[in-house]
Amino acid sequence: MPSRNDKVTTEISNLTNYLINSQRSDGSWRYCFENGTIIDSYMIILLRSISSDNELIIQRLHNRIVAQQHPNGYWCLYRDEDKGNLSATIDAYYALLYSGYSQSSEDSMQRAKQYIVSQGGLDASKGLLSNAILAATGQINWPTPIKSIPLEIILLPTIQPINIFQFSGYSRVHLIPMLIMANQNFSLQTNSTPNLNDLHSSRIEANEQDSELFHQMIEMIELGLDRLIGSTRSLHNIATSKAEQFMLDRIEADGTLYSYASSTILMVFSLLALGYDKQHPTITNAIQGLIDMRCTINGKTTIQNSPSTVWDTALISYSLQEAGVKHDHPSIRSAVQYLLSHQQHNKGDWSVHNANATPGGWGFSESNTLNPDVDDTTAALRAIHRLSHNEPSYLLSSNLGLNWTLSMQNNDGGWPAFEKNTNNKMLTWFALDGAKSAAIDPSEADLTGRTLEYLGNFRGLNYDNKSVKKGVDWLFAHQERDGSWYGRWGVCYIYGTWAAITGLMATGTPSNHKKIQKAVKWLLSIQNSDGGWGESCSSDVIRSYVALHESTPSQTAWAVDALIAVHDQPIPEIKRGIDRLLTSLHESNWLTIYPTGAGLPGNFYNRYHSYHYIWPLLTLAHYQQKFG
Repeated sequence: MPSRNDKVTTEISNLTNYLINSQRSDGSWRYCFENGTIIDSYMIILLRSISSDNELIIQRLHNRIVAQQHPNGYWCLYRDEDKGNLSATIDAYYALLYSGYSQSSEDSMQRAKQYIVSQGGLDASKGLLSNAILAATGQINWPTPIKSIPLEIILLPTIQPINIFQFSGYSRVHLIPMLIMANQNFSLQTNSTPNLNDLHSSRIEANEQDSELFHQMIEMIELGLDRLIGSTRSLHNIATSKAEQFMLDRIEADGTLYSYASSTILMVFSLLALGYDKQHPTITNAIQGLIDMRCTINGKTTIQNSPSTVWDTALISYSLQEAGVKHDHPSIRSAVQYLLSHQQHNKGDWSVHNANATPGGWGFSESNTLNPDVDDTTAALRAIHRLSHNEPSYLLSSNLGLNWTLSMQNNDGGWPAFEKNTNNKMLTWFALDGAKSAAIDPSEADLTGRTLEYLGNFRGLNYDNKSVKKGVDWLFAHQERDGSWYGRWGVCYIYGTWAAITGLMATGTPSNHKKIQKAVKWLLSIQNSDGGWGESCSSDVIRSYVALHESTPSQTAWAVDALIAVHDQPIPEIKRGIDRLLTSLHESNWLTIYPTGAGLPGNFYNRYHSYHYIWPLLTLAHYQQKFG
């Protein structure tokens, strides 16, 4: 019977060969970035609203949504979501009716309707995007929080305590099209628009504290507006034109706004609100860009919110090198060339708070040329590092990326995702669902830990370096009481703890440090009986660890990789974790497709199809390197 080490060697070889053989001719790897059904629902509603002739896309999206319905009638964001998700169910029900391929009289639709009504109806929905789509198509009034924000906020200078650039980039590109529509009380209905009046009930009001803070927020905005010079009408016209231009200036070559499907859908509706014809080239290009974001899973079509091609390519090429593929292997060279072609050299919105930095970051998707982020940048830097030693052009790109990453460090010592020092807590007072997570872009443990891991393992920096010291100190200060760290862009405490441990270890924190030992103790305490690890997306909702009670491949890989970083010998828990990981590679069940990526807490979770290969390969490679 093969030994554990033999099995590890075999699986590394199998994964390596599979990935090399699945690489595209341009050097990239392309895996689906799956996001549940909400984008599919919005796409159907949009296409029907503009009377698009993309009938095959509508039918295929319809079929996938139908296949995702729970027997009790609702739709979920993740399998174990307690009692389903009201907003996702409203979106799906509406889209299926609007598609014309489902009828309200069908049993499945009746179950969906009963669920919606039992949960309070349309008026109980807290999903911001969902409510914006419902309002834009005449099903509900524009929500008070959106209606209350003056469009003129876009005119406030950045020296004001609240201005549009205090919002995170992600929220900004969604908020502006919503403000345009709400400001005009826009709604678009066609002869085939379903009537959802039978889904209304008494509106559920926000709690008094949130309402009071929100009104204080609006008062501060209005105080800033009082300082603007001009008549009310002229300011409004200027703000409308500036909001329109804001969107147009951020349209990528593929027609999408900021390379996100969600913001692009809102942009199309807002352009219609501004008087654009449905056949205007900007709208038709946007629609084509959205359609091009589709991917097919087991015969079902879905629209990705933002294809993960750059992220996947960077992580896979790095993982292959960790697994022993030489840096001058044709596959690695091809991947690096692809990555270098997508390094960003122009200043985007990130430069508003980081004006003196030279561009050099990478974004998430290949159409993204305006919105680099720290995580994708360090991922790309890991992939090109070994080749940069001998080739000057690669070394230049590597140093540009390094310097940009260092420049993005927040004043508090941690690293954000997209924009520096956008952590104005006042913006979380907005009575908008998800505002506490989407409105700001603060330092996060996963981003800080992964950045430190790159700086330590690839650049040889340690606690003596000023940037590293600030980052380490930030992590020390933000460890949870139980020893874990919260991770923003993965699920969730396992992800954050893995990133923090590996980052701290890479930059010289001793393995016997009390913070490290406390984190290890927590990881060991949540190991499942089968040797693996699994965490529910519910952790992300309540901001406290919730066990999945089953093991997922990527979360098991993260936990084991963290333990490998700390220990000089393979402790029994590591061995059990490796055994579970090896087994999971040959399984196909709900655990292998459970979403372990996070987009917006409580609203948006992601299944990276690449993760089934990346994280097991990386962890097995690190196990072999250290203990082989």
